[in-house]
Amino acid sequence: MRGAHHDAVSKVATSQPASPSEWAMAKRSSSLTWARTWQRSFAAITRQSVKAATPVAKRALRAEVRKLTPPPGDGGAWIAGLAMGSVGARRYRLYRPAGIGFGERLALLVMLHGCGQDAKAFAQCTRMNRIADRERFMVLYPEQDRMANPQGCWNWFDTRSGRAYGEAELVMKMVDQVCLLYHADRGRVAAAGLSAGASMAALLATRYPARFKAVVMHSGVPPGAAHSPLSAVGAMRGYRPAKVGLSPAQALNSWPPLMVIHGVLDNVVSLNNGKAAVQAWANGSGATAKASRAVQRGKRYPARITDYKLGSSTLATLVEIDSLGHAWSGGAASHSHTDGSGPDASRMLWAFVAKQFALT
Repeated sequence: MRGAHHDAVSKVATSQPASPSEWAMAKRSSSLTWARTWQRSFAAITRQSVKAATPVAKRALRAEVRKLTPPPGDGGAWIAGLAMGSVGARRYRLYRPAGIGFGERLALLVMLHGCGQDAKAFAQCTRMNRIADRERFMVLYPEQDRMANPQGCWNWFDTRSGRAYGEAELVMKMVDQVCLLYHADRGRVAAAGLSAGASMAALLATRYPARFKAVVMHSGVPPGAAHSPLSAVGAMRGYRPAKVGLSPAQALNSWPPLMVIHGVLDNVVSLNNGKAAVQAWANGSGATAKASRAVQRGKRYPARITDYKLGSSTLATLVEIDSLGHAWSGGAASHSHTDGSGPDASRMLWAFVAKQFALT
């Protein structure tokens, strides 16, 4: 190829006509040579830029690379995405199990991280992707932007400015993208979250009730308890009652069933919030609390489970876990925001959600 290029150029220089095939070969050779030169130059510039970068920039670069790297031990695809709305843009990650058949539509679980976390950290500490591999569903991890909240918290409380509703709308756009691009089943979607993510999950369920079959709050605040950053502090301490704002008939016909998981020793978000959430669901639907039952598996923390029923239907469930603080129960012990000694919240969550999917 280099010879053809040389011959064509030589013929031009000596006024000898080059054949069309010789010119085509020469053109391809020139393109390849230019591409190789550009790649070498770009690689050199990149190496120089990394060497010249400040320690802060290097840490930021490494952090971005880590986010894009799939969580270890998961065999499916770790897909990056972006949604845009009235409050800006937010990234997300989608976990899609391997081996999805042609035309197969899997259920979708939306997992909303807590403060100080991102999508990958939440996937790792909950180990939800491994359950998704086994049970065959997809997991959507919306990710808060630090420009929108310095602590990485979802702004579930900021209803007065409308920012909470704007973020909820963004999450729904992510759901729509995943259903369109990756063929998730629109009829089997559930939402769950930890702390601020739990509060956002509940906001989604009450704002878009027809889109969700179940919602799970782990250590969160129910909707209507706050309207600004200042009022959120009182709400987290359990001083402000929830005001969801639906009549019993509306709640019965539209709200998805709720599971609340909360630690008795949580000193960040009061257990009163978990109780207020299930009571709000019960008040709206006319459900009543049944006798609590104590459960314990091996040496894990014991828990008390209370179901709120209307007839034979369970519309809300409260799981109170002894000795658990503000952490994901039964999560990966090597990660922050988890307590490996608690009962496995991820398994409880999926068992509850799967039951609701089966009823559709």
